[in-house]
Amino acid sequence: MYSYLHDVARRLIAFDTVSAASNAAAAAYLAGELERHGFRVACQEYESGGVAKVNVVATAGPPVAGGLIVSGHVDVVPFANQAGWTRDPLVFAVDDVRAYGRGTSDMKGFIAQCVAAAAAIDHHRLARPLVFLFTADEEIGCCGARRVVPELPALVGHAPLPTLAWIGEPTAWRVHRAHKGIVVFTVTAHGVAGHSSLPERGQNAIAVMARAIAVIGAYQTELRAAVAPASAADFPECPYTALNLGAVAGGSADNMIADRCTLTVSYRPLPGEDPLAVHAEIGRRIAAADLRDPGSPAAPGRVDVGAPTVVAGMRSPRGTGLAAALAAVLGDRITADAGGAPFATDGGELARAGIAGLVCGPGELEQAHQPNESIARAAFEEGVDVIRRVVERLCAAG
Repeated sequence: MYSYLHDVARRLIAFDTVSAASNAAAAAYLAGELERHGFRVACQEYESGGVAKVNVVATAGPPVAGGLIVSGHVDVVPFANQAGWTRDPLVFAVDDVRAYGRGTSDMKGFIAQCVAAAAAIDHHRLARPLVFLFTADEEIGCCGARRVVPELPALVGHAPLPTLAWIGEPTAWRVHRAHKGIVVFTVTAHGVAGHSSLPERGQNAIAVMARAIAVIGAYQTELRAAVAPASAADFPECPYTALNLGAVAGGSADNMIADRCTLTVSYRPLPGEDPLAVHAEIGRRIAAADLRDPGSPAAPGRVDVGAPTVVAGMRSPRGTGLAAALAAVLGDRITADAGGAPFATDGGELARAGIAGLVCGPGELEQAHQPNESIARAAFEEGVDVIRRVVERLCAAG
């Protein structure tokens, strides 16, 4: 089993599936392996920015209620020009302690475990459906999951779908039943260009943006103070909607009045809250604010708040069958309910469809997105048996 697991990981990591590239070759490989192991496979193909992307859905077991979705994403974050690499990111390498390569922790290592587990599952024992869901473009906003989840009944070929999902993101086997969402948008300040020696003949968009940033900052202070008890329990390190000013750009020369300035804003709404409420409130407050350029105060500046891109949050109920199965199989190796994960996952999109997700995987968050990314060899190799035993508890007869 370990030989096949290592071979799958080697093949997967060799595919360059950085989100800006196509994952089609990797998806075709996964589809072929799962079909070989007796799964019914459907692929959802789409284009993003002219690049071919593929979501893979593989199903086994009868079309009845119950069962389990096991989910992972095929894309990885960029590694080119990332300082600190001393290994080839696309070569799977193993020593006595760790396995290396881009995606070993986040999260091709888990997908390799799924494929190896698929080879060991006795289909005749499945009394409830098992669905493997491998998505594209998770790292750039869960775009693949947003496309595939509404089509899952058709791709699986039956309803009802399983209402439990296991998302194998890197948690070192901690179990998270919640995570925040992510909302990203752009704020644009418009000014009037001119020579800096005559400021009143222009309007400086950077100065206008500074006023808008002050408005956003005041609101950020209010958000920090708005802590609900449930959020404090799930997210003790940051129990509020965290807001960030990500990037600002404007102007072209020190002796010119800037006629345009842009700001990228992101925030992480708490699960259960309206994810668009903060975006709407920022728009309302900026519209009501005095946005004059101090160097040209005759007329207020104009600021547009762009449309948001939303990644959904997730909060699943306690005590699900999946939680019990993970606790029984992993035992004292895990924290059975570690509250909220500090990152977003495809679980938010699954939650929109009424599917309760838990985030738990063998990788380590400290390794995700890092140079010389790796996973503990013991966690990597034991994962096949962990997946097989959890599936047996939730999907097998008896």
